[in-house]
Amino acid sequence: MKAAPDEAIVLAGGRGERLRPFTYDRPKPMVEVGDQPLLLYTLRWLKSSGVERVIIACNYKHDAISDYFGDGDNLGLNISYSIEEKSLGRGGAIKLASGHLKDLSSSILVINGDVVTNLPLSDLSSYHNNRKANITIVCVPLRSPYGIVEIDQNGLATGFREKPVLDHWINAGIYLINGALFDSFPPYGEHEETLFPTLAAKKELHAYKFNGFWRTVDTGKDLEELNKEDILSNWV
Repeated sequence: MKAAPDEAIVLAGGRGERLRPFTYDRPKPMVEVGDQPLLLYTLRWLKSSGVERVIIACNYKHDAISDYFGDGDNLGLNISYSIEEKSLGRGGAIKLASGHLKDLSSSILVINGDVVTNLPLSDLSSYHNNRKANITIVCVPLRSPYGIVEIDQNGLATGFREKPVLDHWINAGIYLINGALFDSFPPYGEHEETLFPTLAAKKELHAYKFNGFWRTVDTGKDLEELNKEDILSNWV
């Protein structure tokens, strides 16, 4: 069995309203980190991980993506585009894009287009396969966006921790999904509000904990902090 999935869906239809003015003329995944689009880091990571074919799910200003990446030949990838005529939500975008997949008998990677990570896909695939999972969701530690004040029982501040990692796990926006499960995704709306809670209640949603490099970009502050990461200078 191949160590990593052959195909991936990248969700790149977001308007990125909290990133304006950067997103007035481009979708969020095309906002530049350093001098390269955010999406390029994801595609290079997919290529280095053994993924061969990528379906990019687009909506808002999708021409900015297709004009830049084309058929993916320059990256050594086979890229095609699933274009929504109107926004379908992420769940609907996944379902629509799944119609472009070539092999629904295997596991498919799905990732949000505003995520940068060095997650080892071979480790995720092994975890997924060993558990005979239909879907595995990658989870990362929750880092507080604020500094934490430690207070003793007498009401005295005893210390400060700047943006500590908390004892909780959050959805990383990365999933490994068996092809047969795509029929269960909603045609419109958010899978995290409908399908995932149902699967979790049935104990059919597997979680893979990842403590390595993972960043997402929602705000200008996120973009500023990502630009400071040394790891990006020699990305994959």
